[in-house]
Amino acid sequence: MNNSMVRIVISHIMKIEAAFLLLPCVVALIYGEKEGFVYLAVSAGAALGGFLLGLKKAQDKTLFLKEGCVATALSWIVMSIIGALPFYITGEIPKFEDACFETVSGFTTTGSSILNDIESLSHASLFWRSGTHWIGGMGVLVFLLSIVSLSGGSTINLMKAESPGPSVGKLVPKIKSSARNLYLIYAGMTALETIFLLLGGCPVFDSVTLAFGTAGTGGFAIKGDSVAGYSAYIQWVITIFMILFGVNFNVYYFMLIRRFKEAVKIEEVRYYLLTILTAIVIIFINIRNLFDSAGEAVRHAAFQVASIITTTGFATVDFDKWNTTCKIILIMLMFIGACAGSTGGGIKVSRFIITAKSIGKEINSYIHPRSVKKIIYDGKPAEHVMIRSVNVFMATYIVVLAVSVFLVSFEGEDLVTTVTAVITCINNIGPGFNKLGPVCNFSFLNGFTKVVLMFDMLAGRLELFPLVILFHPKMIKEFVFNRRKKAGI
Repeated sequence: MNNSMVRIVISHIMKIEAAFLLLPCVVALIYGEKEGFVYLAVSAGAALGGFLLGLKKAQDKTLFLKEGCVATALSWIVMSIIGALPFYITGEIPKFEDACFETVSGFTTTGSSILNDIESLSHASLFWRSGTHWIGGMGVLVFLLSIVSLSGGSTINLMKAESPGPSVGKLVPKIKSSARNLYLIYAGMTALETIFLLLGGCPVFDSVTLAFGTAGTGGFAIKGDSVAGYSAYIQWVITIFMILFGVNFNVYYFMLIRRFKEAVKIEEVRYYLLTILTAIVIIFINIRNLFDSAGEAVRHAAFQVASIITTTGFATVDFDKWNTTCKIILIMLMFIGACAGSTGGGIKVSRFIITAKSIGKEINSYIHPRSVKKIIYDGKPAEHVMIRSVNVFMATYIVVLAVSVFLVSFEGEDLVTTVTAVITCINNIGPGFNKLGPVCNFSFLNGFTKVVLMFDMLAGRLELFPLVILFHPKMIKEFVFNRRKKAGI
């Protein structure tokens, strides 16, 4: 284990977070809030810690996949702890475990909250809370790779460990250029949504925070009723951009450089849009009589489908009151999630496509034992490594989900609340059903349950393995005992 490079990566992440923590200071200055001093102090502490941690240079600058996974997992844990400090120190979230839960939920773009009165927070904290979505949406390590040149030639392993989807490709030969292109598209789309919201009469602060929540597909709003109080125009803008941010970002890159044929070849996007359209139609049919007009019913159906499949978690209505058919569809969308290479969570559409094709191939082999049929994905044969990784991911996902549900069951809540608590956290969605519906929150859960759900949020955002690998006995031995050996203990 190359512990030195893990340490170097974490030091960079701390310095980047320190820079981001200065933004709430500016917001506090604008609104004349004393909480800005806390954010400034935490920023200074993070910068100092990052500087000290990176003082000793690494002799071996190679990052293999295991180092990439460990560095990614530890970076997100450290980032979440530092990000929670302002909430706790200001007293706006009195319990540190709750501050950590809110911050982990923010960075992982889950959107589950423990706050009973969101609007009581200072503007600085509301901005930081929504800002964590934007930071975590594309990935802080992707941001690191876009601005810092890490030598060693294997930084693709950092992107693999953090980026969502069964496979990670490079848009251009250099990782730094690929990461920069992704962030430029991400920032550009965020700015575009902010402009559209402003054009609809949405206040500047609301527009920026809503854009952050939509871009990161996170769902933290600055109002207690999420986005229900905003106009129909604003809700439609958010709906459209939620869907757009759930699309594989490679599509946008190919469109920008006018390689339209390659953009069209991405099979996952077609199924993603077809799933959204089908779900909207079915839900609209079931909720038509609940609203005054067909247009209103379509708007709410489209909004909730977009919110759930992209794992954003915004809400315009209490969909927990809809009939069983609608709830089942929404739960199915929770599992499906958005596209690989997007800011959305969930299992990802691409994995379901590959799994479905694998099942079809297996059934075909029973009917035609001598036939040799390859799985075609995006117009070409799928590599065995990709198929194997999807199968392993699915199996690991089921195990983590089952164990988490069992552990959360000790909370003593009803089955629907227990199961959807885990589903909504591991898929980075936000609201669940029953006691965790869109008008409820997670504040009533005990500390142990919150820790389990924080693990699920991190595991879901990091595609399971970077976090799970931390608990492997061999990794613990390498990481801990190698440090002791080098220190002469």
